[in-house]
Amino acid sequence: MEKIWLKSYPPGVPAEIDVNEFRSLGDLFDRSVKRFADKTAYICMGKGVTYAELDALSARFGAFLQGELGLPRGARVALMMPNVLQYPIAMFGALRAGYTIVNVNPLYTARELGHQLKDSGAEAIVILENFAHTLEQVRALVPIKHVIVTSLGEMLGFPKGAIVNFVVRRVRKLVPAWTLDGHLSFGDALARGAAHTLQPVEVGHDDAAFLQYTGGTTGVAKGAVLTHRNIIANLQQAHAWISPVVTEGREIIITALPLYHIFSLTANCLTFIKIGASNVLIPNPRDIPGFIKELSRHRFTVITGVNTLFNALLNNPEFAKLDFSSLRVALGGGMAVQQAVAEKWKQITGVALVEAYGLTETSPAVTINPLDLTAFNHSIGLPVSSTEVSVRDDDGIEQPVGQRGELCVRGPQVTPGYWNRPEETRRVFTADGFLRTGDIAVIDENGFITLVDRKKDMILVSGFNVYPNEVEDVVASHPGVLEVAAIGVPDERSGEAVKVFVVRKDPALTAEALIAHCRENLTGYKVPHRVEFRDELPKSNVGKILRRELREH
Repeated sequence: MEKIWLKSYPPGVPAEIDVNEFRSLGDLFDRSVKRFADKTAYICMGKGVTYAELDALSARFGAFLQGELGLPRGARVALMMPNVLQYPIAMFGALRAGYTIVNVNPLYTARELGHQLKDSGAEAIVILENFAHTLEQVRALVPIKHVIVTSLGEMLGFPKGAIVNFVVRRVRKLVPAWTLDGHLSFGDALARGAAHTLQPVEVGHDDAAFLQYTGGTTGVAKGAVLTHRNIIANLQQAHAWISPVVTEGREIIITALPLYHIFSLTANCLTFIKIGASNVLIPNPRDIPGFIKELSRHRFTVITGVNTLFNALLNNPEFAKLDFSSLRVALGGGMAVQQAVAEKWKQITGVALVEAYGLTETSPAVTINPLDLTAFNHSIGLPVSSTEVSVRDDDGIEQPVGQRGELCVRGPQVTPGYWNRPEETRRVFTADGFLRTGDIAVIDENGFITLVDRKKDMILVSGFNVYPNEVEDVVASHPGVLEVAAIGVPDERSGEAVKVFVVRKDPALTAEALIAHCRENLTGYKVPHRVEFRDELPKSNVGKILRRELREH
C-alpha cells in the first residue's frame, strides 16, 4: 500500500535507511570500538568494561574459537547466559570470527535445550554454571563438541567475583551439581585465545548472524535465520528513529530484558553500540528491589522493557523516589503496553512510555510510536524507515484504511526464512514476499497502526470478535488490579465467553466489582463472564504473560 505513514514521521526521521553503511556486524563493531575506545561499553554488578577492553576480550574469544577449537567458518555457537559481561564478549567474539550465534534461553528444560541444540547443529556452547546441569542431561544427544562454563562472578574481578560466586553457590545454592567432561572455564578460553591472533574473515550481508528461536509457543520452536543484513537494517532503522533525541557517546541505557531476546539484542545491545552508549546489564530484573537499587546508581537516559516489567517498577514505592531528570526515552515492546501503565509511567517519570512492535522474524522492529508522543494512543506506531506494511484479509486481499486484517510486512529487516524448514518458510510468506505476522491490525489515515490481537487469541462470542487486549486494557485500568490476562473459554450459549485471570493490588477487590467496572467500559458481549483471582500469572522469560498456559489449564 502507499506509504501514508511518512507524513506522520517525526522531524529528522528519514524515509529510507542505508543498509550498506556497514559490511557486517563485525564492521560495525570495529568502527565503534575505535571511535569510543575510552568510553564504558558495559556495566554489570558495578564492574565496567570499556570499548577498548571489549575489543581486546572479544578478539581473544574469537581467536580461541578459530585457533584453539578450529571451528569452521559459519559454525554455530550457542550462548546460554543471562545479562552478564561474558555475553557481549562471547557474542562479538564469535561474530567477528565468522560464526553464527544461537541464543538460548537459560531457563529451558532439558527437552527444550536438546531440541534447539540438535536443530541448530551448534558445535560449541558458552553456558552459565547455574544451568550446566540441564546441558549435562542432553550432552550425549546433541552435536555440542566444546563446552565453556562460566560463573556469575567470573568477570567481576577480585574479591567481588569470589564473593558473588560464594553467595550464589554456597549461600543461595543456585548452582545444582553438574558434570561436563572436558569443559573449559570462560577465563581459560580467553587465556588460550591470547596465544592466537584473530584471523580476518570475509562476512557479508547474506551470511547468518543469528539463529533466533521463536520460543515454541505454537508447536516446535523454529530458528529464524537473521542475516547480517537483517540486523544491520533494523539497528539502522532504530537509530534513525531515535537519532534526533540521543547523543553519541553520552547515553546510558538500562538493559533489563535478556540480551538473548531479539528485542534487547537489537534495540539495546547493537543499536547503542553504534552510538557509543553504556549498557547497564541487569542479570535478574525480577528482583525489583535490587533492580531499583541498581537504577539509583546511574543517571540513565534510556530504558526498554515489557509492560509487566514497567508495571512492577511502578508498583514499588521506591521507584518514584528515583531521579528521572536524565531520562529521555522509555520504550515498551514484546507485548501490548496498557494505558493504565503508560499513564502512571508518564505521571511518575515525566517521560512518555512509547510502544513499539516487532517479531523475532523481523529482527525485531516493524513499528515505533513517535518519541514525542504526548498521550497514550493505543497504537503500535508507524512503520519504521524502509518498511512496507499491508493489511490483508484471509484471501490475501489488501484492506483499505480503517479495515481490519492480518498485518503483513516487507523490508530489509525481514528474515529470509526458518533454519532447515522450507515448508514453514513458504507458509509464512505471501507470493509477493510479505511476511504474515499472524496479528490482526488496523491502519488509520495517518499511517498509525493499531494492533487488535493475535489471530489465535481472538475470542468468538456469539459470532462477534472479542480481542483480549481490549478487555485486558479495561480491567487493568481498575485501581485494584495489578495484572490481568483474558482468554476465551467454552460456553453453551455463546460458543465462547470471556474469562479473566487477575492478580489483585487491592485484596478487597471482588469479581462483582470488577465485572461492574467492565460493564461501564465494554459492550455486553465483551464483558468477562468469569473472574479468577491468582497470586501470579504465568510469564515467558522476558515477562510476557502466557495466555496459552492459562488456556491449557
